[in-house]
Amino acid sequence: MSVMNPNGKYAPIAEIPIQNRVWPTKKIEKAPLWCSVDLRDGNQALINPMGIETKLSFFDLLVKIGFKEIEVGFPAASDTEYEFIRRLIEENRIPDDVTIQVLCQAREQLVKKTMECLKGAPKAIFHIYNSTSPAQRKYTFNKNKEEIKQIAIDGVKCIKSCLTEEDKKRIRLEYSPESFSMTEIDYAVEICEAVKNEWGCSPDNKIILNLPTTVECSTPNVYADQIEYFSSHITNRDSVLISTHCHNDRGTGVASAELGLLAGADRVEGCIFGNGERTGNLDVVTVALNMFSQGVDPELDLRNIVDIAEKYCQYTEMEIPPRTPYAGELVFTAFSGSHQDAIRKGMAARAKMDKNDLWDVPYLLIDPHDIGRQYEGIIRINSQSGKGGSAFILEEKYGLSIPKAMHPVVGAVVKNAADAAQRELRAEEIYDLFEKHWLKADKNLTIVDLSETHVEGKKKAEIVETTLCRAVVNWKGEQISIGEKGNGPLDAFSNALSQTPAPRFSITAFHEHSVGTGNNTSAIAYVQITCEDGNDYWGVGKSTNVGRAGIDAVVSALNQIA
Repeated sequence: MSVMNPNGKYAPIAEIPIQNRVWPTKKIEKAPLWCSVDLRDGNQALINPMGIETKLSFFDLLVKIGFKEIEVGFPAASDTEYEFIRRLIEENRIPDDVTIQVLCQAREQLVKKTMECLKGAPKAIFHIYNSTSPAQRKYTFNKNKEEIKQIAIDGVKCIKSCLTEEDKKRIRLEYSPESFSMTEIDYAVEICEAVKNEWGCSPDNKIILNLPTTVECSTPNVYADQIEYFSSHITNRDSVLISTHCHNDRGTGVASAELGLLAGADRVEGCIFGNGERTGNLDVVTVALNMFSQGVDPELDLRNIVDIAEKYCQYTEMEIPPRTPYAGELVFTAFSGSHQDAIRKGMAARAKMDKNDLWDVPYLLIDPHDIGRQYEGIIRINSQSGKGGSAFILEEKYGLSIPKAMHPVVGAVVKNAADAAQRELRAEEIYDLFEKHWLKADKNLTIVDLSETHVEGKKKAEIVETTLCRAVVNWKGEQISIGEKGNGPLDAFSNALSQTPAPRFSITAFHEHSVGTGNNTSAIAYVQITCEDGNDYWGVGKSTNVGRAGIDAVVSALNQIA
């Protein structure tokens, strides 16, 4: 017997009586109407709720992002909320294309105070709610279905009684059967039908019926069934905006909202990074950028997600977990070697393409640049990283184009260091390792003095240039004077080394590139030598002189020998 047997204590939600459902064949092809509830639903879930000045700054951020509907508070419940909304109105902070939304319980005294708070607002949505689920009817209200429905109807009547003729032109109604996700679907339709009929609506003056997963209690497909059933059974559908308001109790709030849109919802309420009671509200940023990744304009400006995230953390005193989709510190980062290799190759190919060519870089759902993220953090190094990751960082950060054949050698050095440190290595630590192992290697061989002479001669009517190299070197503590000629500085120096006890070798690979600009330009040379015993060693040299960079690379390679 399982130790986690529910023993009848838990039961799945009732199936929705829907036949021939159509939502599974649908696609999200346009942005919904977005409504931010950060300033109300999100704010009430903060350890330290925001003050007025902070809320004003947050409101400005939401406007800048592009929200056209913003729930700004519960003015009848708090003097802070009331004063904040009055300042929005009196200081003309609400753009002409933005509608503020206020929440209120359907009680006459609260409704009157809310209407007073809205005086002078150009446009507003009056959002009322009452809970409708069996548990709420039984435990919270001790009322039957008819009595609960009458609460909703009376609430609408109360609002209507407080409206002037001018108010009727600028105030719309939103009604939420709170705990919709746990309410019998036919009863949810019935109570919303009663509210709609009492309020009155038309295609030009639509009522918002908000259907929340106040507590997410089923798989997202069930919520989609609820939305589709409701959409097909409510009358005057062209006079109704169906809105979703998803919470995240099961960790599938985003999926519920997306499937709700497939099922016919027109509108989405949520918070930009999903803050809210318990496990939070819907994360609007994730839904919007999911659309963007599928080629749909989300109609929200998320081009600088880093700035938005920083301000959100400042205003709410909350943190964004590092693995949060799109906005988290690590979402465009790879530690795995195979991931790093695929990303590096994809990014290299992408560098030769037009910026608007189809995005298909492995492991990266969208181009980080599209939301203001940078490439520097894509590959980070720990003990799980592979051969290409270190090379990517050294190229991106320091301009070092390490030959592909050398990647495993560099990767092994960095991997061993990360293993020993038992943590991620920073970019500067990786460069320090590279510098210590290759650019400043002096275990076996160092150059004490070096000079070269270029001699021209003729050979069968052709001018031939020969380089004479003279040097004083130190090989394992023994100082030796050497000299030889060759077809260039590197060849001459390599030939001269035969006069020392150093192992005999041949140069089997040579790569060179410049790094830096202007007076700070240097040559970087990469040399692979193959010794008589068949072992290969890589060396790296850096100098303002191209020839000296190659010589230093040979010295570096000989210093890799145990």
